[in-house]
Amino acid sequence: MARLRRGNASLIKDLNRAAILAVVWEEGLIARVAIARRLALSAAAVTDITRELVDDGLLQEVDQASSSGGRRPILLGLVGRAAQAIGVKIAADHLALVRVALDGTVLARELEPFEATQPDLVERLAQRLTAAVDNTAAYPGRLLGVGLGVPGIVDMNGIVQAPMLGWADLAMAPVLCARLGVPVLVDNDVNTLAVAERLYGLGRGLDHAITVTIGRGVGLGIIAGGDLYRGAHGGAGEFGHLPVVQDGPACSCGRRGCLEALVADPALVRRAVEAGLVDPADPQPVVTLRMAADAGVPAAIGIYRDAGAVLGRAVAGLVNVLSPERIILSGEGTQAWRHLSVTFESNLRDAVFPPLTQVSVEIDPWDDAKWARGAAALVLRATFAAPLYERQPEDAVRDRLPGRLEASRPMHEPELPRPIVTGAV
Repeated sequence: MARLRRGNASLIKDLNRAAILAVVWEEGLIARVAIARRLALSAAAVTDITRELVDDGLLQEVDQASSSGGRRPILLGLVGRAAQAIGVKIAADHLALVRVALDGTVLARELEPFEATQPDLVERLAQRLTAAVDNTAAYPGRLLGVGLGVPGIVDMNGIVQAPMLGWADLAMAPVLCARLGVPVLVDNDVNTLAVAERLYGLGRGLDHAITVTIGRGVGLGIIAGGDLYRGAHGGAGEFGHLPVVQDGPACSCGRRGCLEALVADPALVRRAVEAGLVDPADPQPVVTLRMAADAGVPAAIGIYRDAGAVLGRAVAGLVNVLSPERIILSGEGTQAWRHLSVTFESNLRDAVFPPLTQVSVEIDPWDDAKWARGAAALVLRATFAAPLYERQPEDAVRDRLPGRLEASRPMHEPELPRPIVTGAV
């Protein structure tokens, strides 16, 4: 369990520093007076901290705002080149890797084959990431760390359980951190996508949103109060294993009747094979089924519509429990959304508690690079997160910021920022 830090001048300074970086990132360009007003800090406190951040190379004075009279205020912006992070999304048969600057700009992206079910996967991953970490000539600037998105549950020590890939108690974060020499943050891949949506995508500016993914499995990322919700053991969001039908089809988790066993791609393919729509030896059965539905084959369309109805009712349950502002649907399964959508939307609206029907639904096309960008954001957000609790991986990221290890000056008029700002993703 994370321990609450004791209140002292150093903690207050870290809180204010993180809060100011978060506000500048969110606004893009902002004046010191606006920062003070936004965080309810004194002008002197903001001036003191931003001066240090400019000296450290994290902020820069980039422009002057218009004035209604008197001296025009100077605007501050992030220095994107000051720091960067590597993000990786691991799938069963490939890796998506991106390098992202502090301001969120994607500097490079790659997609390459990778067998994630082999016993030596961590060693092969370490070799691949070592090359990326050591590539300092092409990407100058401080590398803050590496973020990984994986299809499984990750505990606070970076130990992964991923039944879909045959991983059990896989010590991914500790091993990679030791091999790479930089902080390594690991989380569920749908969580990383939810972070990417919150920072850069359809969830930007929303404090309450859910990201549901469909495809080989069914996943869920929850943004609550502006931050990612992981639950007590890192397992929040195992939406695919919501029990839907008693004694229903077998699920990959070993239970029966899970949502995933009814609406994920393997479930749809199973029904298609039973209906004679897909040959069991077909190397791309999902594509064949989708093409049949596109061609207007009634049985294929019926399979998708049945799945859409079940998914819609299940997502309605999420809305009734979590009351999000927006539902974001993504994953490779959205390639067949035209066939899923009619029954999904009708069943969603029918099952949502009436006062909550204003929730919006947005479809985000499948893009592995976006998931990897979210993995990098696990690292970048640590620079903006208030360090109220001792979390060694995130502390290690902040310690790599330029100027972080230097002796700090006493802060003038230390004040706590508002929690909603400092805790935001």
